[in-house]
Amino acid sequence: MSSDASTVPAKTPVTLREVAAAAGVSVATASKALNGQGRMTAETRERIRDVAQRLGFRPNSLAQSLLRRRSFTVGLLTNDTYGRFSLPLMAGVSDALVDNGVSVFLCNVEDDQRLGQLHVEAMLDKRVDGIIATGKRIDRHLPVDLSDLRVPVVYAFTQPDPGAVGLVSDDAGGARLAVEHFCRLGRRRIAHVTGPAGFEVVHTRADAYRAVLQENNLAVSEPLLGAWSEAWGHEAVGRLFGKAGREGWPDAIFCGNDQIARGVIDALRERGIRVPDDVGVIGFDNWEIVAEATRPPLTSVDMNLATLGREAGLALLSLVGGQKAAPGIRKLPCRLVVRQSCGRPPGG
Repeated sequence: MSSDASTVPAKTPVTLREVAAAAGVSVATASKALNGQGRMTAETRERIRDVAQRLGFRPNSLAQSLLRRRSFTVGLLTNDTYGRFSLPLMAGVSDALVDNGVSVFLCNVEDDQRLGQLHVEAMLDKRVDGIIATGKRIDRHLPVDLSDLRVPVVYAFTQPDPGAVGLVSDDAGGARLAVEHFCRLGRRRIAHVTGPAGFEVVHTRADAYRAVLQENNLAVSEPLLGAWSEAWGHEAVGRLFGKAGREGWPDAIFCGNDQIARGVIDALRERGIRVPDDVGVIGFDNWEIVAEATRPPLTSVDMNLATLGREAGLALLSLVGGQKAAPGIRKLPCRLVVRQSCGRPPGG
């Protein structure tokens, strides 16, 4: 009878005792070296770690977690169903935690309070070291109560509880980057097309837009508020360019997101208005799948979500380690990703 894979005996895991014997040290010394504890020379510690790696030794994670009273896992809660904001943020969280041997698992609470509570209870049952809460907008709290948990909680790109640690992108600073860039390019009639009035970021960015124009002694027109959609961008162009005569037309449009900007560019093309020769366009979010596929490719404000996630991860690690963190909201800078849709400076 021929043998198959099911009859092959499983490989016996390498034990700590075998590592110690191969390295010529005691089991206690080997354990301390691999856990970064104890007093020994750097050469001895490195030699033991090299032996462990060569033998394929894998520490017992359950035993380690019991010893340190940690599970080395972190929960990430979000209601961002499409992952537009939570996935790049999670990449940053993972980047911050992986070097510390901490794993991240993601739970989508949608907008369901009961589902959110079930996920939180499951995370606590799994003895997570902490929780990071993130969402699809910074002015709304997730539909779940995260106060008074037995583990630390950090909020990123969502409204935090009072007295908690929160991290968000600097929307006012991002809007300034866009409008100031237009000013440096010599644009003088800059319009702003943005999203619904019910979003706090709409007003934050609009205030920054007005401030930069006033600082540069340029005329300020009221922002056009609508939806976060290409259709609204298309419609807004009809309002801005429907007047007779080119004198009153904008020569630049700062858009509240990349979808609006793409609709704006399509509508301008249909009217025979050239981008960026006649009108420069800048979006917000730097959603690469949209920005790079736009023709011409779209200049956009990037909220640095991966960096935001990394900082949230590091903040949570500090709290888990017993360090205190100042409560309140910390704003992280955005960056402008320049492509072809905004044009070049005069003589450039």
